[in-house]
Amino acid sequence: MDKENIKLTSAEIGTLWGAFVNGTAIDSVNKYMVTIIENEKIKAIMEEAIHIFAKQKEQIVTFIKKDGFPVPNGFTDSDLNKGTKRLFSDIFCLHYLHIMSVHGLIGHNTALGSSVRKDLRKFYDSCDNDAKYIYHKTTDLLLELGHFQRDPYFYPEEENQQYVSGQNFLDGFFSDNRHLAATEIISLSLNLKKSILAKTLSIGFSQVAQSTETRKFLVKSGDIADKHIQSLSNILQKDNLPVPMSWESEITNSQEAPFSDKLMLFHMGFLYQTAQIFQGAGLATAMRTDLTLAYEKIILKNLTTTKQWFDLMVQNKWLEQPPLAPNRKKIAKDK
Repeated sequence: MDKENIKLTSAEIGTLWGAFVNGTAIDSVNKYMVTIIENEKIKAIMEEAIHIFAKQKEQIVTFIKKDGFPVPNGFTDSDLNKGTKRLFSDIFCLHYLHIMSVHGLIGHNTALGSSVRKDLRKFYDSCDNDAKYIYHKTTDLLLELGHFQRDPYFYPEEENQQYVSGQNFLDGFFSDNRHLAATEIISLSLNLKKSILAKTLSIGFSQVAQSTETRKFLVKSGDIADKHIQSLSNILQKDNLPVPMSWESEITNSQEAPFSDKLMLFHMGFLYQTAQIFQGAGLATAMRTDLTLAYEKIILKNLTTTKQWFDLMVQNKWLEQPPLAPNRKKIAKDK
């Protein structure tokens, strides 16, 4: 078998298609942000991220075209309005890039795990290294600027390692319930930061959205994200643990749209879809009943909101269709 001419599997073309569409959406936001950033260190990292994706995009297009699939439209400079007023602060732009690098780490490794072809595996391996590079750079700069939000600290107990001794370990509704486990705080903290990002983008996007329908959805998205933040924050606060700071103050009063409604609406849908991955992971590691219930409510709400997002995207003809499996019955009928 000629290993250089192995066709892409459905999983491989699916990951490439998603990487292109999602990547061009994030890249468009980055391209706007780099024009408003004043801090030279933040701007330099944003420029690196844009340069990195340009190389990745070129390779993705090569992979897709070689197997005869159409390259998706994704998002282009036509989705950007040049010369508009600043919508976000420099610090928020840095936080945005940091969170997107976390998405990249998970997304590229998922794609790598679905890939068989050696050239594709090498590509996603390099993409993972790129995401790590941006993650380290943004983390270091956030620490340097005093804006990195650390997870809660734990002080070690003097007792030896213990084992769960009863069903009360699962209880989360009575006054004597056990405190949160470190394994549970991992997902709590990350889901909070992602909800804070979603709320901030929803507020900023709603200020500049052109259509009434898009604006209404974005306002609703901000309200939903706020409820998620309150739900998860209350669980941390009951254990006297700190919660991450909000970023609403990093939004200006601008009403000039730097992005198309299509881009802003798609981006929120992207965040809803990826949030379900992180929330599902949180649910899987939750061992307290109140935490389990909180995640279940959040996931259910996100599913219904994602359906509303889907309907709005389809209504506006903004949702590109990914490659579909062959319709064998139709092929046989049309013969």
